[in-house]
Amino acid sequence: MDSLIPFTTSGSLVDCVDRKMLVVLRDGRKLQGVLRSYDQFANLVLEDTVERIYHENVFAEAWRGLFLIRGENVVLLGEIDLDQEDDIPLTQVDWAELEPYHKQEVATKKKREDDKSQFLYEEKGFCREGGEGDGY
Repeated sequence: MDSLIPFTTSGSLVDCVDRKMLVVLRDGRKLQGVLRSYDQFANLVLEDTVERIYHENVFAEAWRGLFLIRGENVVLLGEIDLDQEDDIPLTQVDWAELEPYHKQEVATKKKREDDKSQFLYEEKGFCREGGEGDGY
């Protein structure tokens, strides 16, 4: 009976080892690599890792190699279907060509989040993330 209960802990990652995975981090970075190891805190070790950035219908990749990710920074973790990976209708371009657009998008998003945080602080009394009273 216990074997029918699905894993709800990092133990559920056992089937993902040695598979190509997509990891989205809290800071928005998107990493692809082969999951080699993990621990009880869902800290991950990715091998042959590349970081991808996107803008409209193009993407660029930068080689990152071996990557250790602290589990609390993982927003999303999913397996990449190798049979469908190349069917995505995106064009790959050079990192240097796409990086200015990506940096502009990140700066715009940060500005929007800062404005929202400021409004919530001034109008509704919420504390800013990482500010006083935000500890746990």
